[in-house]
Amino acid sequence: MYRKELNERNPLRLFEHSIHGGLGRGNIGVVAARHGIGKTAFLVGIALDEAMRGRKTLHVSLDKTVDHVREFYDEIFMDLAHSAHLEDIPAERLEMERNRIIHTYAGKSFTIHKLRHSINFLKEYAHFEPACLVLEGFDFDKLTAEDMDAFRELAQTLNVELWMAAVTHRGVPLNDHGVPEPIAKLSSAISVIVQMADDNDGVRLSLLKDHDNPNVAKLTLALDPGTMLLVKK
Repeated sequence: MYRKELNERNPLRLFEHSIHGGLGRGNIGVVAARHGIGKTAFLVGIALDEAMRGRKTLHVSLDKTVDHVREFYDEIFMDLAHSAHLEDIPAERLEMERNRIIHTYAGKSFTIHKLRHSINFLKEYAHFEPACLVLEGFDFDKLTAEDMDAFRELAQTLNVELWMAAVTHRGVPLNDHGVPEPIAKLSSAISVIVQMADDNDGVRLSLLKDHDNPNVAKLTLALDPGTMLLVKK
């Protein structure tokens, strides 16, 4: 199978259809789940798809090393390539890596200002202008409405799709749309919210918010626990 065909068959096309064309530049999407459910795998799947479609992707982690994040990409890319019998895997992997940069902030040194500076540096000196920004490791319990507004302003001024990971906990209050705290209090600044939860045969995905659409679609997608690839159910 060639890359174009693989991209067209990717279950993320079904996900994009469910949210009426995708997240969209300037918007924030949040994937919510308890620890260890597969948030990083889902976000790496989104970033890999972007990179393999020729779009620049910046993955920012606040709680993992560059090597650790790169291992996620390597493992998921190889599972994807082998399962799809992708032609010329080394060349496709090299092209994917050219479109992806991993950045980490050690020792709680992250600020939105530093992130904006780093991206502007990449744009000016490396000619790397991301279309997709993945940010994980941010503690949503400490995130304020002002912080979220600043992230949305960042996504809009940099013209990127911003995907974030949020850890949730059992027994927390839910709003009228089933969005758990602490995400619920910030939901006005978030365009798309996806929840991941254990199911009998994998990790089930549910759509909790789809832009301003009052009726959200029922997702027929899951994360395969063996390969961590997104699959149709």
